[in-house]
Amino acid sequence: MRVGLFIPCYVNLFYPNVGIATLELLEKYGCQVEYPQGQTCCGQPIANSGYESKAKDTYLHFVNTFQKYDYIVAPSGSCTYHVKKHYDIIDQDEKVKRVRSQTYDLTDFLLEIVKVDIADASFPHKVSLHQSCHGLRGLRTASGSERLVTPYNKWEELLSNVKGLQLVQTAIKDECCGFGGTFSIEEPELSVKMGKDKIKDSINSEAEYITSGDMSCLMHLDGVIRRNQYPIKVIHIAEILNSRI
Repeated sequence: MRVGLFIPCYVNLFYPNVGIATLELLEKYGCQVEYPQGQTCCGQPIANSGYESKAKDTYLHFVNTFQKYDYIVAPSGSCTYHVKKHYDIIDQDEKVKRVRSQTYDLTDFLLEIVKVDIADASFPHKVSLHQSCHGLRGLRTASGSERLVTPYNKWEELLSNVKGLQLVQTAIKDECCGFGGTFSIEEPELSVKMGKDKIKDSINSEAEYITSGDMSCLMHLDGVIRRNQYPIKVIHIAEILNSRI
């Protein structure tokens, strides 16, 4: 299958290893991956700042850039959700509909489309899982504690097959980390407090790493960790799934 790799702005600029891990994973499981050089932001920051009407050109550019691929895959629940759910303000021709329907977060793509069996990843560490809001409540990557459904968790399903990894359970498993995109700029004190709560919860659970499918959340937590010199690190799920002994 021909896959267009979409790498979010913050991954491209600050965490390129996440993009590399995503590429290597997709190629490992038989995907023909291309990284279109003309790609830009999905438009989410503009829309979240109250200027969604000005994001239309960015939306159309995304569609035109990725329309030729069978699937569009991103290591980001947040950006994926924005494409799938918020591109409804542009004309819904067949091209737009197809791009929206064929855009996947990496976790969903590996399980639902490629149907992988993670067999050779190894990460001998204690890890806590941060369930990002867009992934959890937008893409339904996990059931969430507030929903009266049979519990499921696609992140945990993938991580459970990683050799040596011990997934520790935290007390506030599915609460927001405090990032929320522009929320962290408009409400910095509250944003940092929420981040500290998440980090301390993971430390109390004896986790060495916090992982997530959203590098935007991990970027926020990473900043709080560094400023406060907390004894824990962040790592994207793609890096764990791509890890070796």
